[in-house]
Amino acid sequence: MSSAILSRRVLLTGVGALALSACGRKTKPAAANTAAPASDQPDKGSLEWAVGGDWRTAADKRRDASRHPLETLHFFGLQPGMTVVEMWPGAGWYTDIIAPFLNATHGKFYAAGFETPNPDDRAADQIAAAYRKMITDKPDLYGPVEFTAFGPHSGPIAPAGAADMVLAFNLNSWMAAGLAEKAFRDAFAALRGGGTLGIEQPRAPVGGAQDPMATTGYVQADYVKQMAGEAGFRFDGSSEINANPKDNHDHPFGVWTLPPARRSSPIGKPPNPLFDHKKYDAIGEPDRMTLKFIKP
Repeated sequence: MSSAILSRRVLLTGVGALALSACGRKTKPAAANTAAPASDQPDKGSLEWAVGGDWRTAADKRRDASRHPLETLHFFGLQPGMTVVEMWPGAGWYTDIIAPFLNATHGKFYAAGFETPNPDDRAADQIAAAYRKMITDKPDLYGPVEFTAFGPHSGPIAPAGAADMVLAFNLNSWMAAGLAEKAFRDAFAALRGGGTLGIEQPRAPVGGAQDPMATTGYVQADYVKQMAGEAGFRFDGSSEINANPKDNHDHPFGVWTLPPARRSSPIGKPPNPLFDHKKYDAIGEPDRMTLKFIKP
């Protein structure tokens, strides 16, 4: 399969998850002298402050109950002032938390975005342009983000040994594009000794053979550990923060049948207006593993 076809496939599988719209919320006027004490509010620059930030959309915040960003980032060990790389940040769901936190605590954020191998495919460019605009329109909030690239022909995602942490939330897409091994190598090169690689990924059940292209979007934890180990990483622990026992991992359009993508037809086909989403919406977001690796 050519890299151009793989690129288009990866983008098609990801667009549904990125197309979340913000919705407003009306509030009543505050009564006189009823403001909460300042001590009840998260301190500016804390991770709690960033997760609760009023710049995040209502749609993004609704997903916190499924993705647990505060607990996940605490598990990975995110600290003030760190240098962090997020690989393929997409529309910026996690960037909206991490970049303001690091900017407020004098850290550094690298966004290693998608490298487009097919100049005729505009989808990647559109996603990247919207993401870059989000960052550059609010420099006081996000800070001086460094834009790098990750793809078949990309160079370093950050200067060698500069990063305290690399975060990856798209392993199945890299497997589909034949980039998984390169992703682990690039992350390893960017991290300092003792640095952390954090991976959150829809999880396949234990047993059976792993599809090397992860066509369902699910990946076995042991397969991730194997790839990480081959790149030189040491497994440091896992968390069930993002587990979903309701997910039986068997859906007509893979992981993208579930929220937030809610796919109703195969890749490249128009949505099916007769598809019944109720059963899949009741499951919620996919069962996810949360894994932590260390560069020795």
